[in-house]
Amino acid sequence: MTGISTNAIHADQVLNRVTDVVPPINVTTTFRYPSNPNDIRPATDYQSDSYDPSSDTPIYSRLGHPNSTRVEKILSKLLDGEVIAYNSGLSAFFAAIMYFNPKTVAIGDGYHGCHGILNLLSRNYNVKIVNLDQLDQLKEGDLIHVETPENPYSIVHDIEYYVNKAKSIGAKVLVDATFAPPPLSNPFDFGVDMIMHSATKYFGGHSDLLAGCLITKDPKVKIQLATDRIFLGTNIANLESYLLLRSLRTYELRIKQQSESATKIVKYLVENKNNYPTLDKIHHSSLQTESFVLKQMKGGHSPVFSIELNEIEKAKSLPSKLKYFQHATSLGGVESLIEWRAVTDANARKTLLRVSVGIENVEDLISDLDQALRQ
Repeated sequence: MTGISTNAIHADQVLNRVTDVVPPINVTTTFRYPSNPNDIRPATDYQSDSYDPSSDTPIYSRLGHPNSTRVEKILSKLLDGEVIAYNSGLSAFFAAIMYFNPKTVAIGDGYHGCHGILNLLSRNYNVKIVNLDQLDQLKEGDLIHVETPENPYSIVHDIEYYVNKAKSIGAKVLVDATFAPPPLSNPFDFGVDMIMHSATKYFGGHSDLLAGCLITKDPKVKIQLATDRIFLGTNIANLESYLLLRSLRTYELRIKQQSESATKIVKYLVENKNNYPTLDKIHHSSLQTESFVLKQMKGGHSPVFSIELNEIEKAKSLPSKLKYFQHATSLGGVESLIEWRAVTDANARKTLLRVSVGIENVEDLISDLDQALRQ
């Protein structure tokens, strides 16, 4: 079986249109129709169940364009399914909700943006929102949305448990695996209906693009999502596609180092916790003891972890004492970030700091955290 790095560099070569080693940026929004009148298709041809606007001959960039098609080609190989790319992770989540059309959605803590979308749908269309421990309120056709590992604590949830519950109800399962993309985990191993990723994070990897994607095992579902995307207006743009292609070439190198470094840092903090009187708690999947954690995180743990300090002011000031961890939101970039989480998440405890580990030398990162926590 071809490896991740090989696919990330070569899976889209069948789509080469020019001799350039690096695919060009396609800034056009529209494409000429074939010069042969016999090759020009009427609109009725584009309404068939077999027409895929994301990968067919490009017509208009809102439907699909050369670099978005290349992105989807690579991600389909990496993510073991049919991929549709979007202009953000939240666009991908919204598209999934539009596709499943549930009356009730069960969701955990997770990313506050997903909660924001559900709140809009609740306000305007009476979509009911329940917690993951209220699955008895779901009916056939409803949706269980599981983010695992879950933001901001990087805690892993038992996917198999929710899949079994969904099957007994007739509901569907959508998993947000942004915090643990392949090779760290693959939710399809446990029978989920659909996976989403904020490609802004580890697939993008350089904090310079917004993108998202949905992954399904069903080619017909993929075509429906691609068709829906035309009217949602959420296709990934040309420049972002080019940047994402660039990033995917080094993806496996980055994710493996980030995962290994984060796990090593967490281990160090746990073993030396007594040296840091201000450090109250450490949250990371590597610290969980449930049997399903290693089963799901077969390729390593998330490059994100969280810490809690014993006073709000200490948590608020810690980022200013760090040299290599930049105080900013988001995660997944080559640079390490730390965020006093209360800045962007109104529900976060004010003693909480979320850490995203980059690709710097891990000993330098440990030393930096050590000196800051000792202060």
